[in-house]
Amino acid sequence: MKKLAVKKGENECMACLTCENACVAAFYKNEDTTTQNLSCIQITSKGGKAKVFACVQCGKCAESCESKAISKNAKGVYILDKKTCVNCGKCIEACPFNLVAKAKERESPSKCIACGICVKNCPMDILYIKEEAEQAKAS
Repeated sequence: MKKLAVKKGENECMACLTCENACVAAFYKNEDTTTQNLSCIQITSKGGKAKVFACVQCGKCAESCESKAISKNAKGVYILDKKTCVNCGKCIEACPFNLVAKAKERESPSKCIACGICVKNCPMDILYIKEEAEQAKAS
């Protein structure tokens, strides 16, 4: 499974929001820094420390999708098919981390697909795409 992760070490997120802006610019063709809520990666500040939030590929969005527009690809990443999406917003409500983004002018939401755009743009070099074996779900 591929997902975005944060490197442990001496470098820390400085909440510059470059990763958020890169995500928005790539997927919404918008470089307006007031649109971070459209980013599929979210940076929050708590107690003077920045915290990075990104999709953990839990599948809650796919489980909630009545039109089956969200499915897991071969790399374990949940992908939204914008042609199949009926724009109901249930995936947005289902995300436990509030990371499915939606712009009013767009027909369907978007979510992190572990593309690496944020990784390439992080000036602190703390982000990376992690590949790990999927664990079988207990039935």
